[in-house]
Amino acid sequence: MPIDAVVFDVGNVLIEWQPERAYDRLIGEDKRREMFAELDLHDMNNDVDLGAPLKERAYAFAEEHPKWGDAIRMWHDNWFDLAGPAIDHSWRLLRALRAKGIPVFVLSNFGDDIWDRASEIFEILKEFDRYYVSGKLGHVKPFNRIYEIVEEDSAIEPDRLLFADDRVDNIAMAQARGWKTHLFDGPQGWADRLIAEGLLTAEEAQ
Repeated sequence: MPIDAVVFDVGNVLIEWQPERAYDRLIGEDKRREMFAELDLHDMNNDVDLGAPLKERAYAFAEEHPKWGDAIRMWHDNWFDLAGPAIDHSWRLLRALRAKGIPVFVLSNFGDDIWDRASEIFEILKEFDRYYVSGKLGHVKPFNRIYEIVEEDSAIEPDRLLFADDRVDNIAMAQARGWKTHLFDGPQGWADRLIAEGLLTAEEAQ
């Protein structure tokens, strides 16, 4: 079946998202290891992905864990140290698809209030044809409902969607719904898949 739209995750597909690496720079690796062993900061961020304001949630978590208060607040105050750099080849692939008139959607676990700020820094986030951002929808991957929303809103059959994500659980749910999928482990592999699907030529996928 032909592909009617290509769906991109954001974190580690278009923009690197490695908070541990950032905290190594901000507070040092030893302190980062200790903090992440004691606290589940990624679970805290799940609330943000569901729509909780980033500053409110991070600062509340800091109050709950005063030993690490300053470092926890960095999740908000230094967010743009945590997110990035851009994965340039993935940006080129997205733009090459758009240049050929192939619709591109975003399906991402991403905070509502940070999305607009991030879009000013990472301009690729303004270039999608349709937006499915968890913090705005109140639903997150890998739960079923957010995939249903994509199908209902776009009116595209599941087997005509091609979805790239770096997480196995997110891919597994899409596959269960009949989507075509690509487990992203680097932009060259994604480029090769887009070529194999006949969406881009080798030259266009550079």
